[in-house]
Amino acid sequence: MGSMLRQQVSPSQDPLLFLQLAFSSTFFAGLFQASLGFLRLGFIIDFLSKATLIGFMGGAAIIVSLQQLKSLLGIKNFTKKMGILPVMTSVFHNIHEWSWQTILMGFCFLVFLLLARHISIRKPKLFWVSAGAPLLSVIIATLLVFASKAQNHGISVIGKLPEGLNPPSWNMLHFHDTYLGLVIKTGLVTGIISLTEGIAVGRTFAALKNYQVDGNKEMIAIGVMNIVGSSTSCYVTTGAFSRSAVNHNAGCKTAVSNVVMAVTVMITLLLLMPLFQYTPNVILGAIIVTAVIGLIDIPAAIQIWKIDKFDFLVMLCAFFGVLFISVEEGLAIAVGMSIFKVLLQITRPKTVMLGNIPGSDIYRDLHHYKEAVIVPGFLILSIEAPINFANTTYLKERFTRWIEEYESDEENAKKKSELKFVILDLSAVNAIDTNGVSFFKDLKMTLEKKNLELVLVNPIGEVMEKLQRSDDTNELARSDRMFLTVGEAVLSLLSTIKNHSSNYNV
Repeated sequence: MGSMLRQQVSPSQDPLLFLQLAFSSTFFAGLFQASLGFLRLGFIIDFLSKATLIGFMGGAAIIVSLQQLKSLLGIKNFTKKMGILPVMTSVFHNIHEWSWQTILMGFCFLVFLLLARHISIRKPKLFWVSAGAPLLSVIIATLLVFASKAQNHGISVIGKLPEGLNPPSWNMLHFHDTYLGLVIKTGLVTGIISLTEGIAVGRTFAALKNYQVDGNKEMIAIGVMNIVGSSTSCYVTTGAFSRSAVNHNAGCKTAVSNVVMAVTVMITLLLLMPLFQYTPNVILGAIIVTAVIGLIDIPAAIQIWKIDKFDFLVMLCAFFGVLFISVEEGLAIAVGMSIFKVLLQITRPKTVMLGNIPGSDIYRDLHHYKEAVIVPGFLILSIEAPINFANTTYLKERFTRWIEEYESDEENAKKKSELKFVILDLSAVNAIDTNGVSFFKDLKMTLEKKNLELVLVNPIGEVMEKLQRSDDTNELARSDRMFLTVGEAVLSLLSTIKNHSSNYNV
């Protein structure tokens, strides 16, 4: 937001106008986010697949952990960028700022917090150990710093913070013509970015806790939050990954935890701010590292590799994109890869050749069932996807190639099994469009030129209705060329062939 607004307004030369534009952009960001929810566009979050979330979760956990090196090493001049390269560059360029006192304290509390987490994982009844460890660490660290005056010996503390709640800012919302285009554009861009990250974080923890996220409600909630925030001196915000991880690590299970947290923050801002003056930054960094480190799910990544290599590639795109570029661009790359996979499945639907299991009337994929055999004179194919404008050309080319391969097959030539019927099993085809209907008509004409007959098996629901509506001459949906099962079709057609042979001999 700051970089977009800074192109036209300088925060140093005109700070009041800059604040007005920031709050106004936040208002439009919230309005846009809430509108998406009211328009029932929550299905957009379904493009965040499990592989994408696991990759995002691992990359974000590493980035957030590396960001805490500022506190854990005592570095004062640290980059604000999120990529791994600028973070590590900042760490080693400022090696002269490292503080051994800070490192020692951070290491001790990090071990304590990890040990408490390990105990709670091994013995769930002791969940309170992990839940109470962060608060106990903050109290102990604050007392140690206060008692030893550690802030004078290289340990950075939070320091004195202003008390009180944010002042109202509804009167600072800026809707004048001069900058209206700028605040709307900034609001849309930042709204999309914050919404993407917030929903990704929500889906991540929903997967960990095995509950569902309603995309529409998420969009409305985040949008209303930003609309209200624009009137209370807040800029665009979303569900923060590090704070959500701390919440998760503490054992919180419902939204009531957010109410308790909000009330606690309000009381702290009004009454308890002086108590945090000596709290060392290193303890906050240790708490965040402990919370996010458990979100790196290596077993899940291994399982994805075993199940689907393309999903593993999507996961790596999310992981390395978040790690080396940014959270938003990493998610965008992974979602783009997922959409490409869906488009590939639509335009290149799975089609298989079926064979008979000897001794039965069951027909299965020849590739998966080695015992299945081809029935002489029959080319039995199965389409396992909807047939539409995006894949009819591919299906025509694929079927033509199969017919040519069958006719040129030496084994079939030795058996003198001339191809007579092409059977299409449509059990898995649940939808068809105009192009799909034309595909069947064109295929029938092509087969007739080769003296072959097209037989359809189990066209269901919408498919059957559209074929009947389009078949004025009743050639495509003939009752003697349409069957419920492949076994029934083969037996009926074989008996027809035998009858024709008998009549010819007589």
